[in-house]
Amino acid sequence: MHPVPAHDVPIFCMRFLTCGDTGDLLGDRRLMPAPEIVVTSHYPRPIIGHVNLMVDTFIANANVDDLRSALRGLLASGTSGIASAFSAAARKYLHESGALIPPKPDTLFVTDPWTGEITPTPVLTETLARARTVYGVGMGFFSLEILTAVVEAMINTKWAEGSVTEALITEIDGDLVQAIQSCKEELETDRVIERGAARQIVSKLHRAIHDSSRERLILPFEKAEYSLQYWKF
Repeated sequence: MHPVPAHDVPIFCMRFLTCGDTGDLLGDRRLMPAPEIVVTSHYPRPIIGHVNLMVDTFIANANVDDLRSALRGLLASGTSGIASAFSAAARKYLHESGALIPPKPDTLFVTDPWTGEITPTPVLTETLARARTVYGVGMGFFSLEILTAVVEAMINTKWAEGSVTEALITEIDGDLVQAIQSCKEELETDRVIERGAARQIVSKLHRAIHDSSRERLILPFEKAEYSLQYWKF
């Protein structure tokens, strides 16, 4: 039997050709499977639950301002459900990352041994930023727990007039008002499962504000206290 030229062998047979016995298509060769070659499409296909490789490359290398600008553009695009999906993903991350745990009050300020006045620590700066991310995605009651620890840290303390601490108190008062508004929206969307626990959180904050205002001529959290007085649920 004469060998058959390779170019005359049907293509579907070529994948079975390796060296071996006689009596096959190429003479002294035996039929055995050859390695499969996987051909990928040139068109990207969506993979559920994963980020596109190129997009992930952008995320990994972009600076914070780039990411903020891109994210704001995405949320402002008006795409149906995109804002709620983002908020849900953010809430899930904050739950899993431990960001909802209130800080220890004694880590938020340091007391000057000579004057007795308090000044904020870097922990307080981080805590306030964290509280804002929490109420910003609709978890108002969790943010109130974080901010309550801040208010408790200011009970029986003093600070200098016109100091950094005094300016920061104004910011905290504003954060409390924003967190209370976030709580109201949370209640309206029926995402609060245990209203009794929510009421306890509000009561604890109210007591902390009252205690921090004791023996002061100027109430440090006046706006927040006003908001709590007229809030019933």
